[in-house]
Amino acid sequence: MGLDDDAREYHRQEPPGKIEIETTKPTNTQRDLSLAYSPGVAAPCRDIAADPESVFEYTAKGNLVAVVSNGSAVLGLGDIGAAASKPVMEGKGVLFKRFADIDVFDIELDIDAVDPFCEAVKAMGPTFGGVNLEDIKAPECFKIEERLREEMDVPVFHDDQHGTAIISGAALMNAVDISDKDLSELDIVFSGAGASAIATARFYVSLGARKENITMCDSSGIITESRVEDGEVNEYKSQFASPVEGGDLADAMEGADVFVGLSVGGIVSQEMVRSMAADPIIFAMANPDPEITYEDAKGARDDTVIMATGRSDYPNMVNNVLGFPFLFRGALDVRATEINEEMKAAAAEALADLARKDVPDAVVKAYGDDPLQFGPEYVIPKPLDPRVLFEVAPRVAEAAMESGSARTEIDLAKYRERLEARLGKSREMMRVVLNKAKSDPKRIALAEGTDEKMIRAAYQLSEQGIADPVLLGDADTISQTAAELGLSFRPEVVDPDNRDVSSYGDRLYELRKRKGITKREAADLVRRDTNYLASVMVETGDVDAMLTGLTHHYPSALRPPLQVVGSAVDTDTVAGVYMLTFKNRVIFCADTTVNQDPDAETLAEVTRHTADLARRFNVEPRAAMLSYSNFGSVDNEGTRKPREAVDILQSDETVDFPVDGEMQADTAVVDDILNGTYEFSQLDEAANVLVFPNLEAGNIGYKLLQRLGGAEAIGPMLVGMDEPVHVLQRGDEVKDIVNLASVAVVDAQE
Repeated sequence: MGLDDDAREYHRQEPPGKIEIETTKPTNTQRDLSLAYSPGVAAPCRDIAADPESVFEYTAKGNLVAVVSNGSAVLGLGDIGAAASKPVMEGKGVLFKRFADIDVFDIELDIDAVDPFCEAVKAMGPTFGGVNLEDIKAPECFKIEERLREEMDVPVFHDDQHGTAIISGAALMNAVDISDKDLSELDIVFSGAGASAIATARFYVSLGARKENITMCDSSGIITESRVEDGEVNEYKSQFASPVEGGDLADAMEGADVFVGLSVGGIVSQEMVRSMAADPIIFAMANPDPEITYEDAKGARDDTVIMATGRSDYPNMVNNVLGFPFLFRGALDVRATEINEEMKAAAAEALADLARKDVPDAVVKAYGDDPLQFGPEYVIPKPLDPRVLFEVAPRVAEAAMESGSARTEIDLAKYRERLEARLGKSREMMRVVLNKAKSDPKRIALAEGTDEKMIRAAYQLSEQGIADPVLLGDADTISQTAAELGLSFRPEVVDPDNRDVSSYGDRLYELRKRKGITKREAADLVRRDTNYLASVMVETGDVDAMLTGLTHHYPSALRPPLQVVGSAVDTDTVAGVYMLTFKNRVIFCADTTVNQDPDAETLAEVTRHTADLARRFNVEPRAAMLSYSNFGSVDNEGTRKPREAVDILQSDETVDFPVDGEMQADTAVVDDILNGTYEFSQLDEAANVLVFPNLEAGNIGYKLLQRLGGAEAIGPMLVGMDEPVHVLQRGDEVKDIVNLASVAVVDAQE
């Protein structure tokens, strides 16, 4: 099947369409229903009647946007009518939810005239926190937006106008910087004079371009003052009329610095590109076919051509999804009355700034593993970059508060944490640890210091104030890689080839001389194996923690710190723990990486360590010892081990958290089973620390939960070491390194 047939099948699968409504509160009991509807619902109704602003407190209005269209100008399809536009509007709702956790009702109105359309939307005002107008033809779209902005007290935003303006504006700011030009001096040519083109030209002027330097062309050629006088163009086009005799697009492009295409495909030739000024900026954004292809634009000249299109298969995709979800997120969260020019500019500036930052591995992988680094081929972030939410929404909210659009003030420092929580529990949990780490950063040795990911992680750790990284390895390689990545920082480097590390060799010899190592072997190990060097640096206190494992098998990476640092005082047990985060709960799984067949004492010790780890994330532990039996229902050697571990822990007066077992996995995590069938259990709520009976079960269990249960996994976090040491999994991403480094810093603090 082709794309069209695949899309038809995608949309018609049960249930048809792409969106549904689900409840956000429990509706399991008769009391739940009495609270949700009659008679309990009367109380918030009375409160809203007395104080209309409390509607944001009691209802979903503050997170609900109307996507409204009449289907008169659907991208690539034209005037297809209200009903036919519904799949597009549902799709818009999907993007709102996916990228900014905003709920949407799509509303298709079979109304073409401006007045009745506006009256219908205005009448729905009490329902929504914002209105996104979509796919409405010009010039009606201008009149509709202008009127609704004046008459409604919630943000009204026509994305076809302003979305492209904001995203391409961000690209323009960076392109100007790369090409060393002045925005106020740019000669800018527009191909197209519809809603998007006019709004984009207006926005460029608000960013600093000069109106008199903008030449706009429609299908009849350059929009001139004489054409305005002759009544050929409408009032919206006329504001960009040029005082010239006339001419076509080719005439307009001669000597121009910037071409902005919002028209039709294939109308720009290589000769027209060659006629432009040096180092031209070309935004050919017609879809699906740009005004000139990427290959033709680049091949037309020998100097730097900064090229953007509306397509995902070329660099610099101008995609409105980079704008509208995050604009509305920031606007909704301060209960803004409008989305004004200051808020739009803030969004563009935030996007431009983000393009200059190191790109997460997950984003690079999503776009084919091609390098993404600020420059002519990367002037705007990618739509799948999760950081867009955290960068754009706060800047929009801040601009709303400063410009007077906001009805409520928010703490911007805490706002980022709220946004992270919207994208998943793991971000919320890691924020707890990151904040602790930043309060007192520690020195952390990154044993594989020449690896690109380690260098990028070191940059982020340093830039964000999480830790003071120490990279181990060849200093020249590290310096060259950092320069190639465009990372402007000078990390501390310990290079065994040009630094005296003999004292570390001596210490390794002292620690291992009765384990078969010679003095020469010890000296050689710290010079050629940075895992041993990092381990000794931790053991001697020259650094506070270490990370390794990115390029080694887990057992070989773990061996040096086990030999040198060893387990904590009063324990012989080290274990690996994964934190799994679901939508509304967090579970710590142990042991997943170290102990193959632990005895009861080891299981008890693993439980103590895992409980301590949970508290570092501000989670009060409730531990369950897992098995395939419930509280003695099966009695054999395998089930007796976890049962004995429970006895050890429950008889230990220093254990200040509830623990019980042995129990089956569903008993441990389902309240109704735990407290309904086994009311004698020491756990009054479902367990959040799951201790598996052996390594095989632990490793299988956490991976099934992660892959089939939709959990996000953070780890493995090594517990029970005498000093903070963590071993990464091979192939981990930079964010995983930063996360584990943050855990190591908190370990060191405590």
